[in-house]
Amino acid sequence: MTSPSLTLCADDYGLAPGIGRAIRALIEAGRLQATGCMTAGPFWPSEAALLRPLSRRAEFGVHLTLTDHSPLGTMPDLAPDGRFPPLGKLLKRAMLHRLDRAEIAAELERQVDSFEAAMGRAPDFLDGHHHVHQLPVVRDIVLDLAARRLAPGGWVRSCWDNPLAILGRGIDPARAGLIAALGIVLRRHLHRAGIAHNLRFRGVYDFSGRTPYSALFERFTDLPGPGTLVMCHPGEVDEPLRACETLTDQRKVEYAFLASDEMAASLTRRGLVLAPLPRA
Repeated sequence: MTSPSLTLCADDYGLAPGIGRAIRALIEAGRLQATGCMTAGPFWPSEAALLRPLSRRAEFGVHLTLTDHSPLGTMPDLAPDGRFPPLGKLLKRAMLHRLDRAEIAAELERQVDSFEAAMGRAPDFLDGHHHVHQLPVVRDIVLDLAARRLAPGGWVRSCWDNPLAILGRGIDPARAGLIAALGIVLRRHLHRAGIAHNLRFRGVYDFSGRTPYSALFERFTDLPGPGTLVMCHPGEVDEPLRACETLTDQRKVEYAFLASDEMAASLTRRGLVLAPLPRA
């Protein structure tokens, strides 16, 4: 009998060196099967050079970025001051279809180009920082990128999950439900286009630290169905991270647990294994 499997994917590789150190260590330990790379930042080229030797140990994708940080090119409409807007502002403009499609398409193309230039190959998958890849206007661009720029067998992250499963887990159901609802249309288009994607998505919480991450992990990974992808944000906290992000200390908490014997024991006790994402 085959053990139930799930895939752990770490977000934000390349954002800061401390995040990179943590993610590489977890890949080497077999604790991560994928990581999404932020290719527009200043640390990406050097962090990519350190990641390349691990290409056979995990899948590497582009963590498409349109919030909070700086674009690779000029974007007079979305980032007139050289910095992307916060998520709330981007979300409002996307829902009203008040985004410059050509400008965003050019920037996301540059981010994929940056991945290929540093890694020497096409990305294994696409997803989005703050899940921006599933927003109106943006998702159409991502579908086009997926058709043209992914490596053979590549996939796109779907943030949809069954509402009953979200309620049953009881972890920040309002936030998880909103993210899932915003992902319904992208999931439908991925299916119609025959683009591989995960079938279930977990890992959403408020990063407050009020609930021990070990308890959250148990619920995120409990009873996985086929194609279950669990998002995580491990990292070491360094000055470059503190200078550019508000999510800091909880990354250290996640890293400590994911690297621990407790994490391995949690999976073993429930008969679960970690494996690359099956294609669907």
